Amino acid sequence: FLSVTEDLVRRRAEHNNCEIFSLEEISLHQQEIEKLEYLDKWCRDLKILYLQNNLIPKIENVGKLKKLEYLNVALNNIERIENLEGCEELKKLDLTANFIGELSSIEALKYNIHLKELFLVGNPCTEFEGYRQFVVATLHQLKCLDSKEIERSERIQALQNYPEVKQKIREQEQAYLFKRAREKEEAQRRMQERKDKKQKQMESKLGFDSPDSLQNEGNHQTEGDRKQETWRTVEDEDDRRFWEEPTPYTPESRLETHKYIEEKRRAKDNIRETKKREKPLWTLVTAEGKVLNVNVPKLHFSLKDDEENNQIILDLAVYRHLDTSLLDVDVQPTYIRVLVKGKPFQLVLPEEVKPDSCSAKRSQTTGHLVVNMPKAKEIILAKQKVSTSIKDSDCNTVQKRSIQVEKLEVDPSKYSFPDVTKIIQEKEQVGQGPIRLQPEKITETKK
Repeated sequence: FLSVTEDLVRRRAEHNNCEIFSLEEISLHQQEIEKLEYLDKWCRDLKILYLQNNLIPKIENVGKLKKLEYLNVALNNIERIENLEGCEELKKLDLTANFIGELSSIEALKYNIHLKELFLVGNPCTEFEGYRQFVVATLHQLKCLDSKEIERSERIQALQNYPEVKQKIREQEQAYLFKRAREKEEAQRRMQERKDKKQKQMESKLGFDSPDSLQNEGNHQTEGDRKQETWRTVEDEDDRRFWEEPTPYTPESRLETHKYIEEKRRAKDNIRETKKREKPLWTLVTAEGKVLNVNVPKLHFSLKDDEENNQIILDLAVYRHLDTSLLDVDVQPTYIRVLVKGKPFQLVLPEEVKPDSCSAKRSQTTGHLVVNMPKAKEIILAKQKVSTSIKDSDCNTVQKRSIQVEKLEVDPSKYSFPDVTKIIQEKEQVGQGPIRLQPEKITETKK
């Protein structure tokens, strides 16, 4: 059976920062809970407790919740009211659509002196003659029953006829309990029949897969398919019969239906798992070693050749809200592979790239995956052309330097430094004589 777990309580206590010791309100509805326990130990400060639409057969383990003011256990399998004496502050109790036929069990609520509202709609006891009069006369503190306010005159009248009404209720209660005993026996018998039938079906299914049939598997493939089809037809027939068969609305039938649905769900999950395991792997590289273009996730993409930066850019339109941890990028010299939630996207590149220098980023606006892949073959840029031209033969460099000098001498007025040629001419005019006499003068100074 499914019971209340600490993990479940913590998950449902998100509004309290997952702290359960100080929890005042918790909603555990539609959790398929079959046993009510632990809450009186973990959540002593609870004031509001929602447990509707579960499979709880008995009210228990809530007696220590002294501060509990509202308890909702509607749409469960409860058959009698009990174990609520310790809920001293209980003001509202919702037992709508349960299986309470033992109406005299409401006498246990006499000790809950603060109880003002009680809901018993949809229970078998509400069909008893004198039901409302009995409840009104038994619970003096009650102000409202089944959403209808209790008038003072109604209570006075109920108290006057209390002995007669109580006797009638006891008789109807005994008849109901006798009927319930027969329903339990019938449910037990049906459950046993269903179990035996399931056992026979399992044996017949194993017969389909006997060693003899496995030996002749290659020769009798069509026969095996036919048997599998027959098995599916039998299952569909059983499913149709289960839902069409009329059954009384009892706690046992409700539990049986729940278990049947759970079995079907598990069977579907198992089939889904086997299909996942049997799913063939995608062919990304052929037997000859040829890399294929694959787009299993069916994503839009663009491949751009950025010549200015000498790189190839892939823009993959990944889903905007997809977690980046579900992406796996693998760049190879000749192709790129991206796994999106396990589904491969593979693209052959037009030119070889450097895998170690690649970078992958997600766009903050679109969520797209952008992969920059530098090319392996470097191109000669403008700056590099100048440097390579200088590394030519020596005669070329001399010619280029001489050309530059000629350019400087064409228009000397553009330059601010003094003209050296003019200075030399002035010295010659002073009277130092021809150029051949200059070495002699230098020798004289040395002497």
